[in-house]
Amino acid sequence: MFARCGRRSPQKILALALAGLGLSMAIAACSQNGPLILGSAATAPRQINFTLVSFAVTQPAYDKIIPQFAAKWKAETGQEVSIFQSYGGSGPQARAVIDGLEADVVALALALDIQKIEKAGLIQPGWEQELPNQSIVHRSVPVFVTRDGNPKNLQTWQDLTRPGVRIVTANPKTSGGARWNFLGAWGAVTQTGGTAEQALALTTQIYQNAPVLARDAREATDGFLRQGQGDVLINYENEVLLAKKRGESLSYVVPRVNISIDNPVAIVDAVVDRRGTREVVEAFVEFLFTPTAQAEFAKVGFRPVDPTVAAEYADQFGEVDTLFTVADLGGWKQVQAQFFDDGAVFDQIQAKMGGRTPTK
Repeated sequence: MFARCGRRSPQKILALALAGLGLSMAIAACSQNGPLILGSAATAPRQINFTLVSFAVTQPAYDKIIPQFAAKWKAETGQEVSIFQSYGGSGPQARAVIDGLEADVVALALALDIQKIEKAGLIQPGWEQELPNQSIVHRSVPVFVTRDGNPKNLQTWQDLTRPGVRIVTANPKTSGGARWNFLGAWGAVTQTGGTAEQALALTTQIYQNAPVLARDAREATDGFLRQGQGDVLINYENEVLLAKKRGESLSYVVPRVNISIDNPVAIVDAVVDRRGTREVVEAFVEFLFTPTAQAEFAKVGFRPVDPTVAAEYADQFGEVDTLFTVADLGGWKQVQAQFFDDGAVFDQIQAKMGGRTPTK
């Protein structure tokens, strides 16, 4: 049944036609720039999508987290959400985003990589304060993966300096993750009362015992496990625990003085504002800090930042007596300039060792 309209004057008909034309133009403009909102009623699209860019070893966790978030979002909004995903090395992923990979959210291995995206103008300054825990969504620590039974009894960073110990690790100049290994060794001295000179001596001796530096953590792992290189691999606790879950048996030690490997997440402001995805992306990153998502990170070996979940999974993680952070070493800006820029401490260590090429 249609409602019958009364007669209207030509002037009213013209006015309504012009109003309709203006509304049509407004609808067209809104449909190009985001969801259309008229008064208090919103007509959002029935489906929305966005892209998550992360580092490789997080994929097993996100494979569980994403369906749970999608179900929650649909129950709350009635809207289907699809999350496209990209995984790879943290540094190359950051570079890909800078070069045009359209990420709505990035979850990377170290804040330095997100700071590079910020510097490129894609993320607004202050992103660390936008989420709980300074946007750190999970953690890990460096560990020593040894040959079966730890025949050389390697327990501390100082043990890695002993004559005859062959170390496998990646090059911190080519691998962002390998910087955690360097900083773990350096801080093992400076965060327990030692001097910078003593820290330099320790790290120099450690890298003297690393005859070949791999390009990245994956290459280092392959060299140790599949090619039989070295006596000890400096790796990450989350990778060892994930391998254990998959049935692999690895002998490893968690140094009792250690650095917290803090893994941050951030919204890529330039992308979400252009695509109109900010609301759903904000909901997603907030979901990552819930006990539900934190438990999934813990199941694949990451240390949760949620205290309740951390207590629930505490037994699977090695004990650390002195746990320090990059902030304790001055923050990433200072750390990068002091240790890893061209001509900085790591290059000086390499020069003392005869200027060898630290890659395969």
